Formats: sequence, structure tokens, C-alpha cells
Amino acid sequence: MDMSQISPADQAKVQLMQEMEIEMMSDLYNRMTNVCHKKCIPPRYSESELGKGEMVCIDRCVAKYLDIHEKIGKKLTAMSMQDEELMKKMSS
Repeated sequence: MDMSQISPADQAKVQLMQEMEIEMMSDLYNRMTNVCHKKCIPPRYSESELGKGEMVCIDRCVAKYLDIHEKIGKKLTAMSMQDEELMKKMSS
């Protein structure tokens, strides 16, 4: 999309949405990192490298976290679309 073809107000909305998305993804990454670290890595490190069990645990934890994030995103999108449809019907 060529940004020069949209109004300044719409450009500001797009920029705000992009900034919010970056902030949300950063928050997701930070929360996921903290949760999976606490769950999979003991507080006292015995080795400088991750062990096989720790790597498997982190891999599964991250996969589950991202899977749930995707499912929640889809559900919220569907609910938002239903709300929009309901608002259209009510205003008709």
C-alpha cells in the first residue's frame, strides 16, 4: 500500500496500529520467555548449555504458548466480526 495515497488521519491510524502490534508482540515474547524459563530451567544452572530435557521443555512450552495465542486471536476476531454485524443490524 502506498502511504502517499491515504489521508494524514488514516496514516496516523495505520502508524498507531503498527505501533500497538509491535508492543503486543513484544509483550507476548516477554511473557512467553518468562513463563517458559521459569517452567523449564531450574534456578541453579549446573551447566552453561541447555540440557536435552530443558530444550524439549522450552520447545513444547513455546509451541503451546503460540498455539493458544493464535486460537485466542482467531476467537477475538470472530467475536469482533459478530459484534460488527450485530451493530449493523441494530442500526438498520
